[in-house]
Amino acid sequence: MSEPTQDTRRLKVVVADDQAAVREPLAAVLGLSGDIEVVAAAADGTEVLAAVAAGPVDVVLMDLRMPGMDGTEATRRLTEEHPEVAVVVLTTFADDDSILAALSAGARGYLTKNAGRQDIARAIRAAAAGQSVLDREVQDRLLATVRTKSPAPGQPLPGDLTPREREVLTLIGQGLPNRAIAQKLFISEATVKTHINNLFAKADLKDRADAVRRAIAAGLA
Repeated sequence: MSEPTQDTRRLKVVVADDQAAVREPLAAVLGLSGDIEVVAAAADGTEVLAAVAAGPVDVVLMDLRMPGMDGTEATRRLTEEHPEVAVVVLTTFADDDSILAALSAGARGYLTKNAGRQDIARAIRAAAAGQSVLDREVQDRLLATVRTKSPAPGQPLPGDLTPREREVLTLIGQGLPNRAIAQKLFISEATVKTHINNLFAKADLKDRADAVRRAIAAGLA
């Protein structure tokens, strides 16, 4: 019996960066991962949208500062037009405005260009599985930003949250990624994802940043 081709198991990725000196080596390095195939490289947001439209694409690795249509606008357009495609931001910018704008636009991950190949590949896999990955610097800045703002009044947590869902929300509020939550609670990452999906549905949460805000507002973080 012949084995399934490797391509059937590979994640289709678009690498977007306006600098060829960054874009091309990054695409080459990611191609060394057995489960990732870089199907296109883009120099701006318009090229990203064209590559995704040509598809199939699972994940876009997105720079933010690009000429023409920048990465934030491209992320917003992808979220609206191709919600099945995950976006992981990879940028040199880790300021509050850039982080919040990208996450609000729909990015599932946010890494700085200090991230290594293993970290980038891990974030791509997580995003394709519907999980969020923020590097430590980004987590710290996001938490600091949220904590300096007054919690929105009138947003109590739903009464039907299970104790485990409240634990998961607490750990999200502390900035922990899914893997660390799983390790801390001695459960699998798949189970963490299930709790997060239930939590987001019950509490009407839009994204991980929204979950952090609600955790802080509820006094859980």
